[in-house]
Amino acid sequence: MTKLIDLTRTLSHVDKSTFPAKLLPLLRIIAPDIEYVDHSMGAKIMQFLFKCPAEHLPDGEGWAEENLSISSHLGTHVDAPWHYGSTCAGKPAKTVDEIPLEELYCDGVVLDLTHKRTSGDAITIDDLKEALGRTGYIIKEGDAVLIRTDHDKFDLTDEVRYNYPGMTRESTLWLAEQGAKIGGTDALGWDRPFHVMIEDYQKSGDKSKIWDAHFACRDVELYVVQQLANLEQLPSHGFKVSFFPIKLERASAAPARVVAFVD
Repeated sequence: MTKLIDLTRTLSHVDKSTFPAKLLPLLRIIAPDIEYVDHSMGAKIMQFLFKCPAEHLPDGEGWAEENLSISSHLGTHVDAPWHYGSTCAGKPAKTVDEIPLEELYCDGVVLDLTHKRTSGDAITIDDLKEALGRTGYIIKEGDAVLIRTDHDKFDLTDEVRYNYPGMTRESTLWLAEQGAKIGGTDALGWDRPFHVMIEDYQKSGDKSKIWDAHFACRDVELYVVQQLANLEQLPSHGFKVSFFPIKLERASAAPARVVAFVD
């Protein structure tokens, strides 16, 4: 029997006053603005539409609905090549609605990098090789490689959550060279944390330090999936996983419901 494991982070409102002030620019990709329309308000809408009295509705209630204001990069989401630039591997970059669904349903492998949790350090090629060696799995063409950091276990308002280990240009290209088509992480981002990259760039003046793991995907077509959850519930390999984003026309990314299928 196949077990379904939800790898998607639940989206919920976050009180802006409780969010770390220095991280406020990130809030737009962490939490949505949600307007809850309850059954009472829904009843008023239905009374207006149907020109009916409230007693003609069950228990005087109408529908419930929510109005959302979200970034296309909110929560668990799939990055399309268009996010990294207008071209990818010398061709026009795909937008999220142009990614073939067949490439978003594939075999997966989990690489345990939890020993680097809260460090803000780079995940190197050697780190990947060591973690992959522990699984006994060989990455093949079209696979999804999921980086487990356990940073999804920290509260959204905890600054530690945002000091995750992240990929580099070199380690990203190495995954693609092994055949990976999707790179996923349970951290906020695929790269090292922004404060780490910014400090590195400002100290060195080296332009290669700017968003290098994402910009590596201008050279190879790799779909990046960020803000996954529950990777600890998966075996290291031997499962299928689907990454199906909302079909937003001409978008650089879209929120997705990511589900693993484990026999």
